[in-house]
Parts: sequence; C-alpha cells; structure tokens
Amino acid sequence: MSNITSPAGTPAGTGFSLFTSESVCAGHPDKICDAISDAILDAALKQDPHSRTGIETVAGANQISLFGEIKTTAHLDYESIVRDTIRAHGYTNPAWGFSADGSTFSNFLHQQSPEITLGVDQEDGVGAGDQGMMFGYACDQTPEYMPLPIALAHSLTRRIDEVRESGELDWLRPDGKAQVTVRFENHKAVSIEKVVAAVAHREDVLAEDVRRQIIDVVVKPVIEKYGFDLPADGDIVINGTGLWHIPGPESDAGLTGRKIVVDTYGGYARVGGGAFSGKDPSKVDRSGAYAARYIAKNIVAAGLTTRCEVGLAYVIGQPLPLMQTIEAFGTATVSEEELYAFKDKLLDTSVKGIIDGLDLARPIYAQTSAYGHFGKAELPWEKIVSVSN
Repeated sequence: MSNITSPAGTPAGTGFSLFTSESVCAGHPDKICDAISDAILDAALKQDPHSRTGIETVAGANQISLFGEIKTTAHLDYESIVRDTIRAHGYTNPAWGFSADGSTFSNFLHQQSPEITLGVDQEDGVGAGDQGMMFGYACDQTPEYMPLPIALAHSLTRRIDEVRESGELDWLRPDGKAQVTVRFENHKAVSIEKVVAAVAHREDVLAEDVRRQIIDVVVKPVIEKYGFDLPADGDIVINGTGLWHIPGPESDAGLTGRKIVVDTYGGYARVGGGAFSGKDPSKVDRSGAYAARYIAKNIVAAGLTTRCEVGLAYVIGQPLPLMQTIEAFGTATVSEEELYAFKDKLLDTSVKGIIDGLDLARPIYAQTSAYGHFGKAELPWEKIVSVSN
C-alpha cells in the first residue's frame, strides 16, 4: 500500500492514499490583507472598469500598510476602505492589538509603471499584465467539482465564521484554521481520517467546552453534509496548544497573496506562480487561473473526463497564451482532439477573450478573498454551460 498522492490528485499505486488540505477563516491575518486588497480593487472597478491594480496589503501589530501599483480614474478613500474592511471582519477591540479604529494606517501605493501600461492597454485588445503559468483543476469528488479535502476544509472555516457572526458561539473571535485528512482507495474518497481546527476564543471559555461545541456545532454537520462519518474522537484535534485568545495580526503578521494553496486546490493539484487578490483581470495570474478552472470544470461537468487539469502560460504584453494544455489523467471519454475542440468552443483564451467571456471587469472580487476562489457557484468562472457541436 502507498500513502503517497501524486500531483493533480492521482493517488499512487493501487492501494490507499491519504491527502490533507487546510483552509483559514476570513479573519486570518493573510485573509484580512486579501480582503482589503480586493475591496480596493472592487471600489476602483465600480467607478472605472478599466482600472489596473496590483495592490499588496501588510498587516502587523496595530498597523496596516498598502503597497503596489494602481492606474484608475476612480476617486478612492483608501483609509476608509481599509478600516471598513477590518471592521467587517470583526476586529473592533483595541485590546487585541489590531482593530479598525485603533491601528495605524499608511499608504505607499504608486502609479502603475508606464512600461506595463504600454503592454496591457493596446488599441486592438489587452496584453497580459505579466508573464506566468496558470493551472485550473476540476474533479467529480464533490458537487462543487473540487477535491474533497479542500472542499471540507473550506466548509469548516466558513462554518466557524458563520456561528461566530450569528452569535451561536458568541465566544469565538475572528481568526481560525481547519485541516482535513481524507483516505482514498483506488482514487475514491472512502473516509475522513483526521480533522484539525484552531479557533480564537474568549478567555472565560474552558478548553473542553471549546472542543465539545466546535465538534458538535461545526465539525459534525459539515462532515455529515458531505456524506461521511466523523473520525474517531482521538483523531479530532481542536486547538492543539490548548487555548488561543488573541486573534489576528497581533499574533502573526498578514500579507496579501500568501495563502495561494488555500486559495486554489489545497495542494491537490498544481497551481501557477502568482497570487490573485488585489490584481485586476489584466493580470493573468488571476484571470488566466479563472479561465483554466472554467475550462476544466466544464470538461468534467460535460462527462468528458472525471479529473482534468488545464494549463495556460502568457508573456507580458502579448494577448494570446504561449501554452494551452489539457491533462485528463487517463479518464477521458473522448479523444484528445475532441477535448481541445471543446475548449476552443468554450472560451477564447486571449486576455481580452477571458475578460469579456467571463465578464471580469466588474466589482466581484471581495467574495473571493475567503474560503477559496473556486467552488462558489455564483462566480462567473464556476458556471457550467452547454457547448454545441
């Protein structure tokens, strides 16, 4: 038997394999930074659909800073956007060492480089805002066409945030993580082996009460929703250090784009070289990855494969991809030529073709900053469409 899983979710050998993915709550320091970067992007796109942004946010103990580039006609109150986003994520208590009203704000954004602008904004289209490779993945393990380990991890962190925000578990504070280990046999998920969660909480709540309530209110309903049984009690770890009281950047600094594996497929499939948040769709790090996911998901949804990885690569200033690949991992029900023909009918993979085809030049990005960029049915790159012959 093997406990090794190869890239793109193909368990090695003919025995069993284990695979683990993690997610983080919306109040995690890195996710706060992603949310701020995308809130600024959305505000710019709302006023100017041609905005060009590459916004990096850094959060530390009692301070928040903006770095990067922007080109827009929009008039933005950056500090208000930043503080409103922090407040919306639950950081309102100055005693935590980071809060909407108590933390120092600094802005180091600058105008986009004219050399980049020259390559991107072209008379006959849009050139790629950077070079790079992007990968999109889909499989039939879940209704979302996502790998089960990351789908479960995202569902757990979303649920943690839901019960905090609703007041059902009013002792929770806005930071947390979850991790799930799934057992596969011959490529099929058969059991949940381990669940790990870490949650920040009020000082007067005992560790045993934290554990019991998180299992009962968060872990159990999520695992059962996906049709599995809970692991043995000893295989569920809640707050491994015993307690966690201070959430957010006071305990661990945050940075835009640092959760690239959480944002994509939980390590189950390959990811490209660039992060997403804060980047307008001319940045193919973002739009190319969305296009690749859209193609892969529709290929699987059409029954042409059960697992699919789509690869794209671009060069700065050029509108067309240098590389387009489809990997079916031996599960294709049609020929390779038919897979590529399906892709060509599905989406024009030029930069402008992706932006127009998926309608990306609009303020839709705030909703991507937590629980991953894929698997959310309301997003345009998650739509399943019919392709005519």
